[in-house]
Amino acid sequence: MKLQGIFPALTTPFDYEGNLYRVKVFHNVERLNQLGLAGYVAGGSTAENPLLSVEERIQMWRWVREARAEGRLLMAGTGAESVRETVALCNQAAEIGFDVALVLTPRYYALMRTPETQALFYRAVADRSKLPVVLYNMPAVTGYDLPVETIAVLSEHPNIIGLKDSSGSVEKLAATVKAVKPGFQVLTGSGVTLWPALQAGATGAILAFASAAPYACITIWEAFRTREYEAAADWQQRILTAAKLVPATYGVPGLKHAMDLNGYYGGPPRLPLVPPGAAARAEIEAAMAEIRS
Repeated sequence: MKLQGIFPALTTPFDYEGNLYRVKVFHNVERLNQLGLAGYVAGGSTAENPLLSVEERIQMWRWVREARAEGRLLMAGTGAESVRETVALCNQAAEIGFDVALVLTPRYYALMRTPETQALFYRAVADRSKLPVVLYNMPAVTGYDLPVETIAVLSEHPNIIGLKDSSGSVEKLAATVKAVKPGFQVLTGSGVTLWPALQAGATGAILAFASAAPYACITIWEAFRTREYEAAADWQQRILTAAKLVPATYGVPGLKHAMDLNGYYGGPPRLPLVPPGAAARAEIEAAMAEIRS
């Protein structure tokens, strides 16, 4: 299974009473269907996953599966703290029609944040999952940075096919690409370093920023693919400020505001997250002014 190109990390649309908003899920995905995206990630950290119930996560998967265009690969964010629940979510996503499970590193107990426990967790999940597994390394959320050596060992498992690296370190991504077995695919999770990550060996990207500015992200990918390196570098510079602001500085609420600016539905975040204030909105609007999708 090829994990190449740009995968937007989808947000979860809520109405102003905090309920899942089906119409807006379809609005966003159907607009994205018109672009040259590789697929979609539903239920990751950009989806406010920790603020959703299990039932809501599964409902979102069903709607995204229904709305997506044929040929678009679907990844489900299935990470949970236990092997048992993670496997159950992976297999539920498989029944719905997803193609890949994106599994965040467990982190609640300090004892979980060791290479040995992480390796045990991922092997146990991959042994039982009906879907191929992509490791998800996001130290900003988990407080733990999965070591290159552990990723290399896990890359040998036949049902672990790739990594989403949201560490933001191009140097680490390059070291990971060199350390893993041939055919293991490394995707970047950072819009700020998309072009350098592709140069370092990433096969594509899973980006929150692509939910607000998919065309710009696709343009960098296509320029890389066709070896138009000056164009890729130019577009990376164009999106740099905006990609630093959303979601890096202003989080999912800031990303949702950027989506509203570009004709997608961002809408309100779920409490205790709150919409960005006036100054933050103005900063985001200025950064996004020349980035339309």
